[in-house]
Amino acid sequence: MNLRPIDIARKLKLSTSALRNYETNGLVPPTQRSSSGYRIYTEEHIAYFECIQAMAPGFGMDVTSEVLRKIQLKEVDAALWLVNDRQAGLHRDKTLAERNIQILETQEPDTSLDSNAKKEWMTIGEVSAETSIPSSAIRHWEKVGLITSSRDPENGYRLFSRSQMRKILLLRALRPAVYSVDLVDLKQAIAEMDVHDVEHAKKIAQDSLNYLVKINKEQLRGMSYLYRLCRLLNLLD
Repeated sequence: MNLRPIDIARKLKLSTSALRNYETNGLVPPTQRSSSGYRIYTEEHIAYFECIQAMAPGFGMDVTSEVLRKIQLKEVDAALWLVNDRQAGLHRDKTLAERNIQILETQEPDTSLDSNAKKEWMTIGEVSAETSIPSSAIRHWEKVGLITSSRDPENGYRLFSRSQMRKILLLRALRPAVYSVDLVDLKQAIAEMDVHDVEHAKKIAQDSLNYLVKINKEQLRGMSYLYRLCRLLNLLD
């Protein structure tokens, strides 16, 4: 079956320019042209477009794009390992989010911070070492207003309080998450959080976990469309 761009655009609720952009960026196979110069899409193209729509919310466009380019090259195993890596990352995020809730519920410091549990102020290097967050990410969070620091009067180095560490730990669980309006709202809530309001912090920690649960379901949906595409292309043994 041959379809016009407008037919697919209506079916998928996309603009024709979005379809062209996906093709230009190599996310779908090249199309043939009609005698009048219009693109001709097939059922195979529809499967690619549907896969993009289904995968992007859970995996992000960068991973989705790389996966579909590998599918076109028939590098199925490489594509699936990319997906698996993102799923493993989501599981790590979920574990961190659950740990944040546990910390707030028990009011005990994170075991990874035990060595500095009695230290009121930490340098950016110490924060980075204890949380495994790059210093560049911590500086970016400060630059965009998600966290704040004080300055050492002797050398001008950044210093972070234990209360700011609570925000950093919450942000850590969301750091690799797929961009979305919900993610932006969560990060803004963390930025505006009263670090001394434990109940509010608990709510944000639970909201973060709920967000990751939602992403997990989005990933499952994306995987189902990827499987359908692979079946259509006869790429599975």
